[in-house]
Amino acid sequence: MTTSPRVFWDHAAASFDEEPDHGLRDPAVREAWRGRLVSWLPEPPAAVLDVGCGTGSLALLLAEEGHTVTGVDLSPRMAALARRKLAGRPAEVIVGDAADPPVGAGLFDALLCRHVVWNLPDPHAALRRWRDLVRPGGRLVLVEGRWGTGAVEGMPWAGGVRALTLSQAVRDLVTELRVEPLTDPLLWGKEIDDERYALIATV
Repeated sequence: MTTSPRVFWDHAAASFDEEPDHGLRDPAVREAWRGRLVSWLPEPPAAVLDVGCGTGSLALLLAEEGHTVTGVDLSPRMAALARRKLAGRPAEVIVGDAADPPVGAGLFDALLCRHVVWNLPDPHAALRRWRDLVRPGGRLVLVEGRWGTGAVEGMPWAGGVRALTLSQAVRDLVTELRVEPLTDPLLWGKEIDDERYALIATV
């Protein structure tokens, strides 16, 4: 019996933050991500859409930096944890499909997505939709990698997506694009031996 993505991530929500790069509980890991986000995103205040926001750890960093954040996650349990983290901040969290967020087009200065596009049934359609949600001159920041295991099997990019493949999928949707390798162990709370990177693009 196949588990739906919503059920899978609802089940994972309770322990999700135990991973160093998910919960960002280690101050060094947290500050490593803060530094990267500051370098990738526009100057605050900006309207940032965090698709597949999970428990809201990155969204919280964005809000702390002065951005207005909208988080979207398919899992009601993930969304509830994110709302708890973001309470009192200029942020909202919506339960919805990360591939087709229930928000209006052209409302955001930047869109952030970490470890989501490889788990979508039609990643190319999602990328086109995400591009349309960002204002001209805004940014897409996609944090991905290729690690060889799929959380939800059967997706086109299950197991992750290589930077070259994602770059080819995004290139015709944007005006500028660069890829930044993410090999610093501080980002992950451990040494890694697989491909991890950020794709930063201007719409």
